[in-house]
Amino acid sequence: MPHTLASLVNHTALKLTVLAGEERLEAPVRWAHASELIDPVPYMEGGELLLITALKLDAEDAEATRRYVRRIAEAGVVGLGFAVGVNYEGVPQALVDAAREQGLPLLGVPRRTPFIAISKAVSAAVAADQYRAVTAGFEAQRELTRAALSAEGPAELLARLAAHLDGWAALYDASGAVVAAAPDWAARRAARLTDDVGRLRERPAPASSVVSDTDGDDRVELQSLGTGRRARGVLAVGTAAPLGTAERYAVHSAVALLTLTTERSRALQDAEQRLGDAVLKMLLAGEPDHARAVAGRLYGGLLDAPFRVVVAEPVAGEEPSSGGAAGAGAVGVLDALADAMDSAAARTGEAVLAVPDGGRLIVLVTDGGAAADACAAYAAEAEARAGAQPRARGRAARAEAGNSAWLAVGLSAPTGPIAAANAYRQAEQALSVARRRGRALVEHEDVAAGSVLPLLADDAVRAFADGLLRALREHDATGRGDLVASLRAWLARHGQWDAAAADLGVHRHTLRYRMRRVEEILGRSLDDADVRMELWLALKATSAPQGE
Repeated sequence: MPHTLASLVNHTALKLTVLAGEERLEAPVRWAHASELIDPVPYMEGGELLLITALKLDAEDAEATRRYVRRIAEAGVVGLGFAVGVNYEGVPQALVDAAREQGLPLLGVPRRTPFIAISKAVSAAVAADQYRAVTAGFEAQRELTRAALSAEGPAELLARLAAHLDGWAALYDASGAVVAAAPDWAARRAARLTDDVGRLRERPAPASSVVSDTDGDDRVELQSLGTGRRARGVLAVGTAAPLGTAERYAVHSAVALLTLTTERSRALQDAEQRLGDAVLKMLLAGEPDHARAVAGRLYGGLLDAPFRVVVAEPVAGEEPSSGGAAGAGAVGVLDALADAMDSAAARTGEAVLAVPDGGRLIVLVTDGGAAADACAAYAAEAEARAGAQPRARGRAARAEAGNSAWLAVGLSAPTGPIAAANAYRQAEQALSVARRRGRALVEHEDVAAGSVLPLLADDAVRAFADGLLRALREHDATGRGDLVASLRAWLARHGQWDAAAADLGVHRHTLRYRMRRVEEILGRSLDDADVRMELWLALKATSAPQGE
């Protein structure tokens, strides 16, 4: 309990009397200070009991006294102690009236009570209060530590912390999702703060902020967890009033303990990263048995069930150059995706193998598991933010969205360790389609079950097609024949002269003549299957809608 004016008045050794401001005696006293300056305000911090003898103040001058009392009251002085029998035999009425006018407690200090005795009493009380706060803080630290080591771990820690603060507490994971709250009703309240949590996570750790609860009932403080540049989680505490010293100790202890439980040591992270990289390389090299042996208990469960290969790549506002490195925003997109999958997997006990590969991220996730679902959900949200539409060209969609970086993800079909290399190629193919179509995520099943025609909706393919057919179109533009339409009909009928001629409404000899002219103009033989394939694809590419 903080020391108050009432406790000083009740101090039997001090013999203080209350002359004014009886209704404000419960005001806490931060310090007692003696000053005879006419204007002591520049040396005040607020919360002091000011002790005077009125050596320089004309305490019988009503106007001067009123100005003096008003100024110290506005400066936050909580009480005024007046020495009786030193410069004035009694307490001047002007001083009493001014104190009552301002509602400032005025205490009469008898001649036999030195100011130093009052200062010592306040100092001792402040020290005792600080000692109690530190003791309570250490006790809370021990209690929270025992909770963190219990079977319930962070959940029990939050319950103890909420009880100590007489409020509520919530824990958010690296993706910003609420993973635990105490009491149980606090989970809904904590969920309303996800935007504030997201803004805090964007700042380098450690970071903190104070926000207002949406109901306006609580003072909510957010503390980031982690020692690296990116927060590994966030602790939220809600209380009815600002935190005191003991409560602050408890929150700091909780932050330290939760950091230990949510952020593994950098050495362990590096070791797991190297292990995951080795397992992935063995799988892609066609050595599943060796991969299983290296995976051990950490990744062995992942290889025992069907898994999918995810290849994710940040996509800049413009198409990256062949060796373009990802910028800071692009790296953040991959980090956020990895966090979302890790957090989802942690909640269900799944294993996730994630390996950064240059500017890309390669991940093995359980088929149908929480991490795979989190990947799909994150990609869908990214696509919605970018304003991309299905089958829209990548460059156009990104230019329209105006985003500096967004995400393209390719997802393989379900597979096992033996076929991991093939699954990786599937994921890469799906990624290529995702980039070309301006999609955030494409599954291999979608590519395999769909048509090849959407793949022709590429600027480079269209340019090749236009160049291949340009001479024929220029010939037709002179009115000397209809070679492009004839070529299309002939190829569509697989070289059947009568059927193609019937489609065109011409004699088969006319069609034969036109096909010879096509060969002459292009300088290529239609007997070559590769030539026929290229011409057919060129015709399809140039006739496809621009949005394909």
